[in-house]
Amino acid sequence: MTFFPTGTPAPRPAGTWSPDILGEGWEQRTLHLGSDDEGPVDVTLVRLTRGPRHDRAVLYVHGFVDYLFQAHVGDALATAGWDFYAVDLRRYGRSLRPGQTANIVDDLAVHAEDLDAALAVVRDDEQHARIALLGHSTGGLVASLWANARPGRIDALVLNSPWLELNDTALMRTVGTQGLRVLAKVAPRMVVGSLAPHYGRALHASTGGEWDYDLAWKPIEGFPVRARWIASVRRAHARVARGLDITCPVLVLTSDATGDHVHDHPDVLTTDSVLAVEHTAALAPGLGEDVVYEQVPGGAHDLALSPEPARSRYLERVVAWLDEVVPPRR
Repeated sequence: MTFFPTGTPAPRPAGTWSPDILGEGWEQRTLHLGSDDEGPVDVTLVRLTRGPRHDRAVLYVHGFVDYLFQAHVGDALATAGWDFYAVDLRRYGRSLRPGQTANIVDDLAVHAEDLDAALAVVRDDEQHARIALLGHSTGGLVASLWANARPGRIDALVLNSPWLELNDTALMRTVGTQGLRVLAKVAPRMVVGSLAPHYGRALHASTGGEWDYDLAWKPIEGFPVRARWIASVRRAHARVARGLDITCPVLVLTSDATGDHVHDHPDVLTTDSVLAVEHTAALAPGLGEDVVYEQVPGGAHDLALSPEPARSRYLERVVAWLDEVVPPRR
């Protein structure tokens, strides 16, 4: 598959809205995108229905080992005059079906179809003419490449700690990447790594954290990283490194410090202990012509899950910037 090909996909059948696991005021809708070698390909669109409707909408795109559970993000944006939607990508969270390999696809580019389908509902069925994407980590990488390949489709792009480069040694980012490409061809489903568990332990309520989410969909130990998937991610990283031409305004936010991504440490939730902040700072200017890069002091990898006051600073900055570039209609 050509990486994030341009063009408009054919209309896809979609289900109806039904109550969501987040409770009152939340609904979900399954978008059926056919099938592949592991069965049905479904994408789940979630929306917040409390309060008045607005003419502006935000679509949230989660990261790896993740799904939409950050209800407070939706509440903050709704209060600020945005309708809030989120997509659980194929094989993630609400969209994961029995027997499927969790969170892993053979080519990251297939998620362009997921965003196409979700945004078609937000724009056409929900009648939103002005839309912003908000992507976290791997979702930030996917959203960036999608926006680059679909100029004019969205009005703003917000990236929360986007995964733009591999957080590893220079040797692993060069020679190691070449090895991954070979493995992807000869042993595509070989497990080549996983996330360290210290970040997940710091987040979840069962291990002393602040957040209660489904450990079947977001396990503390993560899901195995397989050769073909990570090789596809590295192709995406190489595309970002060559420079993108995103035409809408872009806001990139990260923590102000990089933490140890392998071993536990006391500052796991006040640093980015998954990605290297310096990589994002270096690559952000190459995303487009109108890019703002800012750091949130004391922020975690997912800035929305940071301890206070970093969490509120992050949300306030997102809201203020979105109001600047996509102002409310008076």
